[in-house]
Amino acid sequence: MNRVLKVHKSHTGVLDIKADISIKTPDDLSEAYTPGVSGIAKMIAEDEALKNVYTMSGKLIPIITDGSAVLGLGNIGPAAGLPIVEGKALIYKEFSGVNAIPMALNQVDVDEFVETIKTMAPSFAGIHLEDIAAPRVFEIEKRLNEELDIPVYHDDQTGTAVVVLAALINAAKVVNKPLKDLKVVINGMGAAGVATAKILLASGMKNLTLVDIHGVIRADDNDYNEYQRELATAVNQVDGRSLDDVIDNQDVFIGLSDANVLSKEQVTRMAQDAIVFALANPVPEILPEEAHEGGATITATGSSQWANQVNNVLVFPGLFKGLLATDIKKVELSLQVKLAEGLAQMVTTPTADHIVPRVFDDGVVDAVSNAVIAYAKA
Repeated sequence: MNRVLKVHKSHTGVLDIKADISIKTPDDLSEAYTPGVSGIAKMIAEDEALKNVYTMSGKLIPIITDGSAVLGLGNIGPAAGLPIVEGKALIYKEFSGVNAIPMALNQVDVDEFVETIKTMAPSFAGIHLEDIAAPRVFEIEKRLNEELDIPVYHDDQTGTAVVVLAALINAAKVVNKPLKDLKVVINGMGAAGVATAKILLASGMKNLTLVDIHGVIRADDNDYNEYQRELATAVNQVDGRSLDDVIDNQDVFIGLSDANVLSKEQVTRMAQDAIVFALANPVPEILPEEAHEGGATITATGSSQWANQVNNVLVFPGLFKGLLATDIKKVELSLQVKLAEGLAQMVTTPTADHIVPRVFDDGVVDAVSNAVIAYAKA
């Protein structure tokens, strides 16, 4: 920890703004600033789209958080959320060359949050939402997508869902089971769980059982929000009220919940060649070694200390690199499925210990950005 503190303190964070041109002479100053930019300002006044050609707004995205749902930490507030979004901004630049700026907003109501982002949207080419609690974030993302003409992406939802599907595509190959026939229980139906259920449905899977803190989600259960209940109407759930009730004969457990909620004994009751994605951080729903002892053939976690790390960093740098190279305005479910397929194809010969690309594998960013570009051309 001391080393981490030293690195971040010595630089006052991990980011700087760097100049693309130098100002050494009066001519340089007149080209970069006045009087030269007055001509550009007049052009943009006539055609606002030109701001994306002649200003940084055409290549800049904000990573916006209110710190209300930080992975593993919970509601820590806007200021405490800044180190996370600053780190992601650095990853954007280092991995894909995308310019991103960390931003924290106070925890205001949905209307004010949406209006704040809409008000500053002319400065940006897209919006990245981060660590905002559900169900508020569902409404925020929905309204921004409807009311803005630039891409809006919530990493905790879409990034997680894309990597989960990519990993599941290859896991199904390893255990020799048809992807669409897999029986899956998703434990944890917050932002990531809802998005994961949506992308699995979009890929053609139907046998999904959705479980959250109050138990199995049903369409008529008022303990759950409208987004969760709507998903419950679209899936073929098994009977039961709790995770323990529904774990029998499941092919796949996807945990997006909390530490130590799945036991080795429960894994023994899953189908043969079970697949266990225990993605809670920093402690998974079950340790991989315990899952294997219970009979799981494949395990994945959100951590780099075990095989098969399911991590959003596989998605967001390449996604926005592709979005900025195209005219795509919405990150539709059909695009998300294509991104997952592109990531899965990077692993040419999947094994139980290698079902998803590693974060530092060559070509990850290009695989995702090329999938976006191909989708735009289709």
